[in-house]
Amino acid sequence: MTKKVVALIITCLVVLAFIKYGRTFYMPIIKQVLGKETKESMSAKLEADVMERLNPYLQKSGFEELPEELIIVGLKEEKMLEVYAKKDTGYVLLKSYPFSAFSGKLGPKLKRGDGQIPEGIYKIEYVNPNSSFYLSMKINFPNEFDVSKSRHGQIEELGSDIFIHGKSSSVGCIAIGDDGIEELFILISHAIHNEIKVIISPRDFRINSQMPQVDEIDWEVELYDMLKDALSILPKNK
Repeated sequence: MTKKVVALIITCLVVLAFIKYGRTFYMPIIKQVLGKETKESMSAKLEADVMERLNPYLQKSGFEELPEELIIVGLKEEKMLEVYAKKDTGYVLLKSYPFSAFSGKLGPKLKRGDGQIPEGIYKIEYVNPNSSFYLSMKINFPNEFDVSKSRHGQIEELGSDIFIHGKSSSVGCIAIGDDGIEELFILISHAIHNEIKVIISPRDFRINSQMPQVDEIDWEVELYDMLKDALSILPKNK
């Protein structure tokens, strides 16, 4: 194999790696050139295709239109994001989305750069139609509980910018691919006028009640009891 061929292969690998992992660098430039979307403009573009995909799930769950109240559940061990919608009789599972990427291990996020997906009870702050990872929803990490348990002097040292987003690469966030994030974008955009709770748990405590042991902290029982209570109002995913 000649040096030119080796150099070409290396160049191709570098370009492919940059395309996959360098989105935070080049996507803002692309968005700036193409123009920014709004929540409304992106919803208008996506709605017809997304509703065609969602309608069977809505009908199966007894909804004639998009639900007004949602709870989002992220299960790290199962690598699954579940969307629950509220009816008069309680919450029902609307649809589940497999994680398309995962980083870290079981246990809460304790500091910036640890690669951990947070664990706790959060809420959606806003949707981002111009995300570097196609579309995204901002989670309010760190919340008051996270801050109260932090051993760091500055809140900023906990990290931030935790999102649910598209594509298939992520460090510390929840990625569910492009089709999944399109559907979630439409669902959340419709229901965001009501506070949308996001429960992120190390595992599905409705099925396996064993708590992970986290060596770095001494408050995991408090955290996981809180998550067990939050999950208990939702039906088990059979």
